[in-house]
Amino acid sequence: MAKTTIKAHERPHITGNGQGAFTVEATEEIGLKRQRYNFAKIPPVLGIPDLIELQKASFEWFTTDGLREAFSSISPIKDFTGNLILEFGEHTLGDAKFSVEECRERDMTYSAPLRVRVRLITAESGEIKGIPDQEIFMGDFPLMTDKGTFMINGAERVIVSQLVRSPGVYFMKDTDTNNRPTFNATIIPNRGAWIEFETDNGTKNDETEGTLGVRIDKNRKIYATTFVRALDPRWENDDAILELFDHSPLIKNCLEKDKDIKTREDALKEIYKKLRPGEPENPENAENLLRSLFFDEKRYDLAAVGRYKVNSKLEDEFSASNLTAPPLTKRCLDKEDMIAVIRRLIKVAERKLHVDDIDHLGNRRIRSVGELLQNQFRVGLLRLERVVRERMTTQDIETVTPQALINIRPVVAAIKEFFGSSQLSQFMDQTNSLAELTHKRRLSALGPGGLSRERAGFEVRDVHHSHYGRICPIETPEGPNIGLIGSLATYARVNRYGFIETPYRVVDEGRVSNEVRYLTADQEDRYVIAQANTPLDAAGRITAKSVVARFAEEYVEEPPERVQFMDVSPRQIVSVATALIPFLEHDDANRALMGANMQRQAVPLLRPQAPIVGTGMEYRAAKDSGGTVVCKADGKVVFVDAGRVVVKQSADDLERQYDLLKFTRSNAGTCINQRPIVELGEEVKRGQILADGPSSDDGELALGQNVLVAFMPWEGYNYEDAILISERMVKDDRFTSIHIEEYECEARDTKLGPEEITRDIPNVGEDALKDLDESGIVRVGAEVRPEDILVGKVTPKGETELTAEERLLRAIFGEKSREVRDTSLKVPHGEKGKIIDVKVFERDAGDELAPGVNKLVRVYVAQKRKILQGDKMAGRHGNKGVIAKVLPDEDMPYLEDGSPVDIVLNPLGVPSRMNVGQVLETHLGWAAAGLGKHIATPVFDGAHAEDIQEWLQDAGLPADGKAWLRDGRSGERFARPITVGYIYMLKLAHLVDDKIHARSTGPYSMITQQPLGGKAQFGGQRFGEMEVWALEAYGAAYTLQELLTVKSDDVVGRVKTYEAIVKGENVMEPGVPESFKVLIKELQSLALDVKVLTESREELEVRISDEDVNERAAEYGLLMGAEEPGKAAAAAARAEEELARAGMAARMLGAEAALAEPAEDAALPESEDGEESEESESEEEPEAAETEEGAIGVLPLAEGESLDEEENEEEDLVADEDEGYVLEEDEDEADDGEEEEEEETLHDDFTDEEL
Repeated sequence: MAKTTIKAHERPHITGNGQGAFTVEATEEIGLKRQRYNFAKIPPVLGIPDLIELQKASFEWFTTDGLREAFSSISPIKDFTGNLILEFGEHTLGDAKFSVEECRERDMTYSAPLRVRVRLITAESGEIKGIPDQEIFMGDFPLMTDKGTFMINGAERVIVSQLVRSPGVYFMKDTDTNNRPTFNATIIPNRGAWIEFETDNGTKNDETEGTLGVRIDKNRKIYATTFVRALDPRWENDDAILELFDHSPLIKNCLEKDKDIKTREDALKEIYKKLRPGEPENPENAENLLRSLFFDEKRYDLAAVGRYKVNSKLEDEFSASNLTAPPLTKRCLDKEDMIAVIRRLIKVAERKLHVDDIDHLGNRRIRSVGELLQNQFRVGLLRLERVVRERMTTQDIETVTPQALINIRPVVAAIKEFFGSSQLSQFMDQTNSLAELTHKRRLSALGPGGLSRERAGFEVRDVHHSHYGRICPIETPEGPNIGLIGSLATYARVNRYGFIETPYRVVDEGRVSNEVRYLTADQEDRYVIAQANTPLDAAGRITAKSVVARFAEEYVEEPPERVQFMDVSPRQIVSVATALIPFLEHDDANRALMGANMQRQAVPLLRPQAPIVGTGMEYRAAKDSGGTVVCKADGKVVFVDAGRVVVKQSADDLERQYDLLKFTRSNAGTCINQRPIVELGEEVKRGQILADGPSSDDGELALGQNVLVAFMPWEGYNYEDAILISERMVKDDRFTSIHIEEYECEARDTKLGPEEITRDIPNVGEDALKDLDESGIVRVGAEVRPEDILVGKVTPKGETELTAEERLLRAIFGEKSREVRDTSLKVPHGEKGKIIDVKVFERDAGDELAPGVNKLVRVYVAQKRKILQGDKMAGRHGNKGVIAKVLPDEDMPYLEDGSPVDIVLNPLGVPSRMNVGQVLETHLGWAAAGLGKHIATPVFDGAHAEDIQEWLQDAGLPADGKAWLRDGRSGERFARPITVGYIYMLKLAHLVDDKIHARSTGPYSMITQQPLGGKAQFGGQRFGEMEVWALEAYGAAYTLQELLTVKSDDVVGRVKTYEAIVKGENVMEPGVPESFKVLIKELQSLALDVKVLTESREELEVRISDEDVNERAAEYGLLMGAEEPGKAAAAAARAEEELARAGMAARMLGAEAALAEPAEDAALPESEDGEESEESESEEEPEAAETEEGAIGVLPLAEGESLDEEENEEEDLVADEDEGYVLEEDEDEADDGEEEEEEETLHDDFTDEEL
């Protein structure tokens, strides 16, 4: 056994000394239910910090300092004459009107009112107009929830932190056209003009030619000496300039080249000429221009971080040249800055100093929530400032009030726009607790002001030595975003300038102390830092003669005395998801990346099970994710049931109630269900977990199940990474998960009258209504299948001139006989389940609904999905596969004691993939399960092969981890012993139920008349070019012809074939495909006279539309053109109306029979899409009535309803009778690690002019 036993999850208590240094003593994790045996050899020095501190602290800063800075940036606002002054004072954020839960339920934003004190002063008299310090409402501001998320319009969103280039000065190397090196220095501000200094080698390559130029905002180059001369009268003559730059040859050459410019005035004129060509040169204007470009805080802002970077970079130049460094509070540039930059650039060009590395984390900083919000808020305030200025000039000074000047709409709009449609405001990934946690710790280099996928090269994406302990080298998506999206390392934190810091233990003269210091990337480069596994004695002295340490980007061997710092923990360099992979040190990095990413896709299971082999990170990951319920104060549990826990607090004897979420839907459609894990009368501490979340077990993260696995081939069923599982997994519900789908139906006001939610639906039998209540809404507990009605809804149809008979009927029966059509909400194809909840919102009941909506019904359908063939499973080491067969229990290979294995994996999945961690996990899992223990094997500090062998022997198992298995079918032994053990397997969100899809008839595209594609559109399977080659190769001519014509876009043939099948006749010859007609029309549009000739040289007429065909198609319930919902709906409505009229007249004459079997040439009223009434369907064609609701030519669409009830892959413009065209959006599942940003449409109720 490993000799050192350390209690799992020890978290030190830290006390700061205000210098970024800490003294540390270890404290145990609170109220931990499960003890794990820990294999760590390195005692913990520093506990893992709060994992969502990044989000919380940043928002906290914004609500106090961030808002204050934003208001002071525009305050005071003066009018053009300077008569009126508007000043902003203190701001306050009120309390939220509704709780987070209420906001989720009612589709509202969790926000609080923001108010600010303003005073309006007249400059002449100095008197304050109106109420002094009047409070003005600045709109409702979204608040962050306790979990670090935002609730926007009922959807939980996360603001991802952005990794951007820091403001400051950068020295870079480039090459000119002759491949000779040039050097440049760029000062990048937070906002304002860029200034660039660059060396020029001239035509000859010698010292007499090289010069130094300046570019302002990418304009034409000016000699550096001209620029310096213009800065200050002190540097007007040549000697002063040469003195300033130590008589550098570059400067001498510049003075040679611009002999004409002798005075400061000449220099200013020259600069003005380059910046404002064509305008009259005036030294005064030139000086004002320079001042406003760089030396005015309103126009130019370096930000605190920019000033800090400039001062630290140019520190040596300031001291060497007797220039005074500007104070850290100065936010714009200074003349001294410019001189220091040129001095340093000369040294860089002379190879005395190195150029900067822009991918170094000392030069990249994090913009987290607070700063992103502040920038957006400032944009809104600047628009507001413009409005205020304009109103100041138009309003009467005597009567004006602050309220009359301020229009808050631009501010509200800016914030709404940011949360609704910014690239960094993302729909939270809520597949499981880990996905949620990782999303909040994500760092993105994309977004406004960042990089774009196309422009990002290899260097930006690559792992950099400064990432050590700051950004995880493993966790990043595969695909186009690789390296641009990362994850914060476990111990990393962000300092006030936005740079990532990581903690180190201080080493003094070879002795490691318990003092911890946080260092930024550029500070760290100056020190020699030892690894966390450096051997120490009891007193903390380094025992080795020489230590492998890091210095900048080098690995060096140093004596202990030279070491200055030491890592605090081996898991310091990786992120949370990566730190959850046991034996990470034995996995190839590519597979570890997949493992870290796939854990986030694991579906929460019915009975979560913590891993037998963990890493000791599970508790903190579950606690900080926000999925569990955490106790807020010490006390005693006085009440507990499935729905709530009540704790009586020791401090004040108050009872605090913790409500648990029961079977609610997550953003990803998985089920959120919290279960209490404390007992009545139990003493609980602050920070203890009271209830498990959807993927936690006894307060530990539990994403999968521990299963007995054998590595062996089995009849080819695990070929190519496929997985063979035992039916017992299905029977015992080991991998069963609950998925909840939300469907909504709204009753709107249309031009023809209001829609109605009702049970009284035309032409629907009683059987279809059996589960609906009296108001037409499905009952909770009903089992539903595809096409079942969830909410009955009818929409009024267009009114036309009434016939005399109808007028008579109206008079007799009253309004009731007004025609309506069925637009009920139905269960989409391929979905089924049980109704678990129904929510009804009505305008009359006081619920806030969108304009034009009178009633909104939400129906929640839950499915229990067992594991089945086609589901994707994975381990934690990137070992993924698809289930190929579910084998009966009795056929599975079994151990000598008769116990069958649960899963059979292919041994060929290990060698080439180099993820040996899964094999070690298998062995250790078997031993631990045998001894009934749970284990922690932390990354880079876990169990060794000898430890595992020892454990196997203690458990009475073979030391090599292999066992003899017998074939379940014959009972015979397999040829050789097989590796068996316990692996933690996950069921991933890529479920076969969501992907499987079939279509016989469905919607066709309007232009090409080919079937639509994709499950969401109820589309067909694409028979592409290569598939055509296959059929050509086999000579299957008729099959091929059929596929390319009647099964696709031969409109005439399609209908005739259907007709022939229905009537039992021989199938006709195929016609001309629509795509051929489209091709000819395209050629004709290029003014090419293209004709189609028959063999006898007669011209064939190619028509695109064929009304006769369309009518026939509708007769058989075939669906034509699926791209113009508005037209189709209108046509269908007209058709139904005419049919209804005919039907009504017939009924009045008592002649229903006349409609049942019309004579051959009876002229039935038909629409353009040829839809006939229910009665006219002949009995031979039952399919027409059952064809899917979203299809055109079968059932008309409601206003504002898109073609398919399921999600569309793209945004559709949907005709809406009241509001013209509205954007209709849907979320589609985010695929494999790539986030899909779901963005709400913003209906801002103000005009551009007002903005």
